[in-house]
Amino acid sequence: MSKRPKIAIIDRNTLAMIGLKQILQNVMPIMEVDMFRSVEDMLQNEPDSYVHYFAAINIVLEDRSFFNDRRSKTIILTISHDPNSQLKGFNSLCLSVPEEQLVKDLLVLEQHGHPHGEHFPDMPKALKAKILSDREVEVLSLVAQGLLNKEIAERLNIGMTTVITHRKNIIEKLELKSVSALTIYAVMHGYVDINKI
Repeated sequence: MSKRPKIAIIDRNTLAMIGLKQILQNVMPIMEVDMFRSVEDMLQNEPDSYVHYFAAINIVLEDRSFFNDRRSKTIILTISHDPNSQLKGFNSLCLSVPEEQLVKDLLVLEQHGHPHGEHFPDMPKALKAKILSDREVEVLSLVAQGLLNKEIAERLNIGMTTVITHRKNIIEKLELKSVSALTIYAVMHGYVDINKI
């Protein structure tokens, strides 16, 4: 049985960590997310077992040598899009945006950091298996693109109650409740292009 891939969040702001952890768990349910208030805390928990480090900029600056050696795995958490507040050579994620934008930014980071799934941790076999019917995949793709139930029904030439039933089945099968989580799933499985969301 393979272990779930892990992400570390390192920040002194507990509220920011809890919020980011919730979003990451919603959009990437295969990931295990651990929170640390410092690099020292993380060093006691097999630090190289993490596929990514989401770290506050002040944490990265305080322990630059640790993160310099792990640049490709480090995402710096910022509160500004200003290029002057970014560290050269690191990916960054602005937390001062609406949840929908944050989810989209996470998807962009995933696609650029792991083009075509390269170097991305293996997904558990249960998630690799084809779970959805072809029609459910069509509905999922349109949901991820932001279409409403009525628009999906018109596009697929099916009844509104059929769309609602498909959405209910998708949510039950994938065990994902939010539209943003469904969007992540759709992008990661190639059902929709990120540029269409």
